[in-house]
Amino acid sequence: MIKKFIQYYKPYKLLFFIDIFAAITIASLDLVTPRFSNYLISSIIPKGSLQQLFTWCAILAVVFIARVLLQYVVEYWGHVLGVHMEYDMRKEMFGHIQTLPISYFDNMKVGKLMSRLVNDLNEISEVAHHGPEDLLISGVLLIGSFTMMYLTNTTMALAMTFLVPLMIFVGVRQNLKFRKAFRAMREKLSEINAQAEDNFSGIRVVKAFNAEEKEELSFAVGNENFAVSRRGALKVMAEFGMTVKGFILLIQLTVFMLGGYLVFNGEMAIGGLVEFILYVQLFQQPINRISGFIMQYNAAMAGFERFLGVLGIKPQEDRTSADDLHDIKGEVTFDDVSFEYGDRNGSHVLSHISFNVKPGSKVAFVGPSGSGKTTLCSLIPRFYEIEEGSIRIDETDIRDIRLKNLRDHVGIVQQDVFIFAGTIAQNIEYGKPGATRDEVIAAAKMAKTWEFIEQLPDGLDTYIGERGVKLSGGQKQRVSLARIFLKNPRILLLDEATSALDNETEKQIQETLDELAKSRTTFVIAHRLSTITDADEIFVLTKEGIVERGSHDFLLSQKGFYYRLYHMQDND
Repeated sequence: MIKKFIQYYKPYKLLFFIDIFAAITIASLDLVTPRFSNYLISSIIPKGSLQQLFTWCAILAVVFIARVLLQYVVEYWGHVLGVHMEYDMRKEMFGHIQTLPISYFDNMKVGKLMSRLVNDLNEISEVAHHGPEDLLISGVLLIGSFTMMYLTNTTMALAMTFLVPLMIFVGVRQNLKFRKAFRAMREKLSEINAQAEDNFSGIRVVKAFNAEEKEELSFAVGNENFAVSRRGALKVMAEFGMTVKGFILLIQLTVFMLGGYLVFNGEMAIGGLVEFILYVQLFQQPINRISGFIMQYNAAMAGFERFLGVLGIKPQEDRTSADDLHDIKGEVTFDDVSFEYGDRNGSHVLSHISFNVKPGSKVAFVGPSGSGKTTLCSLIPRFYEIEEGSIRIDETDIRDIRLKNLRDHVGIVQQDVFIFAGTIAQNIEYGKPGATRDEVIAAAKMAKTWEFIEQLPDGLDTYIGERGVKLSGGQKQRVSLARIFLKNPRILLLDEATSALDNETEKQIQETLDELAKSRTTFVIAHRLSTITDADEIFVLTKEGIVERGSHDFLLSQKGFYYRLYHMQDND
């Protein structure tokens, strides 16, 4: 894991070495002050030489100015290094998420994913900057101050040599508890993020059902779980801090007692004792830095593990032999296709499905809920990968077509329309990135969207809110249709595209859908059978597979499943 982490430093090697050089130089300069203090007390003051005092103070002033400038380099450019690495990690993670199959998102809460993308990487950024810097500064100060202690007084330095390793040993043992505690804390945090995201996204449903108290109680449970895990992490952190501070105070007490004794016996000068005390204080800095780093490191590495966990999920990829399909006609063939989601103990949603759809045909799928109608259509753009059989477009297996190219040829209109936060134009342009304004307007007119767009204050540039909250259901559906008109696919999938609309709006949208379906191979998942009477072929799908197929009139004449379903709706 550390090896993987180090790879993110490579693009910024120069910035990294500048930061490290500045940090090491700062630590080296800090070692000068105690020695000067000893020289001031033991030599300059007894001599009473003001000239010598001013000369040494001038030299020290230059050292201090250099230190301040170097501190700016560390504080600013060091953090810039961390920001760059965080940017790269977040970019890589977001890009990788875009390649993951739909099945991953079916089982992952959005809030948890957001926590991995934002919170975890923010802490990783801090360690990326402070980690190497703190370790190297601590190393220089530890070695330097120990060396200067031995040069100042060997007896007292030997006492430090016994106490410090003991402190490090105890600290390392406690550090082993950190990772587990912070990992649990980060997981609980991602869970309450997910709860909050669900609540905010569904706030209208919450209020419609007066479920505020229920949501508060549910959130309180998650919040309590996070608080408990955080208290546990803070307890481990406090125990570690207490141990380190206790050893530091023990070291100081030892220095005072042993140093005072040596001064009384004439074995050490007062200037030497002051110098040694200052080196002990300087020695505390790396101890505190290492303590802080350990806490930060464990929190960040828990997040980095989760980051690598996401990157480790296998993306949906093309076969090495996959190629683009040009000038397609739109013939679609299902050949003995079976599929199951993988979490249903081998129970297939679709089993041994076979049929052929001619180019430009309109076919419809009807049947009870859970029979696999939506799943069947989702297999065409490879939202899910089939297990058995094959799906072919113009006699080419869809797995032999590059995924991006395949989806360029497929347009989808769903019942649950998703509108992005932004303007109407931005949402329509999603159908063809880089489309001209005229192309967007033409698509809006074909979708009969232009009529209401013209009446808006800012026209196409009207901001329509989160998920298009400022638009009616019919308007959102029309914007989604304009996207498809702009995309101009050869194969069209209509997944109960009008079932959520009122009768008048449905009739208007249906006219637009009929226009959209012209000269395209169209798959319709129908809730209202009156909308598919003109289909070239209707498939009746149940858990047993395709039980009936044929035209509307043919299926009615058979007086089977479709006949009963149609007359049931007719009576309604």
